[in-house]
Amino acid sequence: QVQLVESGGGLVQAGGSLRLSCAASGRTFSIYTMGWFRQAPGKACEFVAAISRSGGNTAYADSVKGRFTISRDNAKNTVWLQMNVLKSEDTAVYYCAADRAPWAPRPGLRYEYDYWGQGTQVTVSS
Repeated sequence: QVQLVESGGGLVQAGGSLRLSCAASGRTFSIYTMGWFRQAPGKACEFVAAISRSGGNTAYADSVKGRFTISRDNAKNTVWLQMNVLKSEDTAVYYCAADRAPWAPRPGLRYEYDYWGQGTQVTVSS
């Protein structure tokens, strides 16, 4: 089992930045692909970013490429999502997820992931 706890959400003005953190505990953190997803009110959950066990592979949704950066530190059991140039459409609950594969075959798909955090709210005011 893996437990995931997100933090770092909040209210920020458009154009600003936030860094989300996801702390993992339980079974060996380093064996998992880690991903971030988000869900805005009235909308489906969507993929944001993912990173492989080694950190050598990453994937991003087109909507966040060039603005968001995913990173991890296996020694600290933590994955981060640095979000820059935030837009009002980035407003959502952001979820951290873990997949039991060094690099998920389809990292953008929700059903690839086995464990989920409770989410952290990000609100971007325009």
